Amino acid sequence: MTFCFRNLFRRKVRTALCIIGVALATMFVIAVGATTLRYTTVIREMNVLFHGQIMVASKDAIIIQAIPISGGTLPQNYTQTRIEKILGVEKTVPILFIVPIGASDVSQFVPVNFTWGIPVQDWQSIFGPTPLKGNAGRFPTNESSNEVIVGASLADQYNWTSGSELNVRGYRLSVTGILDTKMALLSRSLIMPLKLAQDIYNRPESVNIITVKPTVGYSQKSLADSIEQNVTYVNALTEGERNDIIQPVLSQVETWNIGIETIIFLMSLILVMTVMIMTVSERRRDFATLDAIGAPISYILRTVIFEASLIGVLGGALGITFGSLSAIALASLYSNIPIAQFFPSVFEIVPPLYMVEIFAAIVAVCCVGGIIPAINAARTRIAEVLRAEY
Repeated sequence: MTFCFRNLFRRKVRTALCIIGVALATMFVIAVGATTLRYTTVIREMNVLFHGQIMVASKDAIIIQAIPISGGTLPQNYTQTRIEKILGVEKTVPILFIVPIGASDVSQFVPVNFTWGIPVQDWQSIFGPTPLKGNAGRFPTNESSNEVIVGASLADQYNWTSGSELNVRGYRLSVTGILDTKMALLSRSLIMPLKLAQDIYNRPESVNIITVKPTVGYSQKSLADSIEQNVTYVNALTEGERNDIIQPVLSQVETWNIGIETIIFLMSLILVMTVMIMTVSERRRDFATLDAIGAPISYILRTVIFEASLIGVLGGALGITFGSLSAIALASLYSNIPIAQFFPSVFEIVPPLYMVEIFAAIVAVCCVGGIIPAINAARTRIAEVLRAEY
């Protein structure tokens, strides 16, 4: 190993530049890939909340997975009553889901990402057994109260605790608990009674989601078709249909990511191969001497490939470190969340398994880049080299 390090760093500047090039390539792959992976994970998480349920929304609404990001609202009581009369409906839950758009909208209430309005008796139907942080606080029990639950990320960002008071569009609200969940959507949400949300956002008796739980043994597809036939101004989306809507977009994003990674790895391969060819060319005399004293060809092959792998190991380690920091910076930039909040969750943004995969890939690429130079070194003709060098 000492021999390999000494030979590799015989031209320190050239080797250092090659390692930096590999590190930059790795950093770019990690930053872009981890951000894309996080993006797709967050989108897929949305459907978890409505697992096994049909989501009813206005035909004018634009749906991403299970969330209406824009479009019309539904008259709550009228629509809910009509749906509940349909055979196969076990339970319905009306929801008002608000996505703040534009800085001016955000500045009118607390700077949150999402706001949910849900009847207090139905919270468990949507969020399941999600606990409160530190087992402190409680869920609101009165539909007319000015009480809210906030996500853990928002609470950390603004130092909210149980008992904190918020001013939301002129309404003074009291925090009764912090949701203890790593689900990105919920951790950036403010959740309140439906009636309170309708008052705050001036949408009386209006919702934009109605979830429908089918009766046991009744298929989602059949019930969704019945809902659309009986309530003509809505779309009733099954879990599979919600996935089908977003899957083409996610597939394109993943294909783009794979394409970027392929190009970057090829550039790294060419870079390492070029440097190793130059290094082998300068050490022809050394390899000829090794051959002359009886060193096996496999030893020369292993030496050159090992030197190439060292470039991959050093460049990959640096690239993963700086790539993780870059991924955190990108996450902070696009979410407007202080960067300090992301450091404790760095392994959620850049999963350890993803780090290992990219590290192994970059080392493998560098090893492949050393194969051709290694073969050239092994084919060195002793007589010709010694005649030329001595």
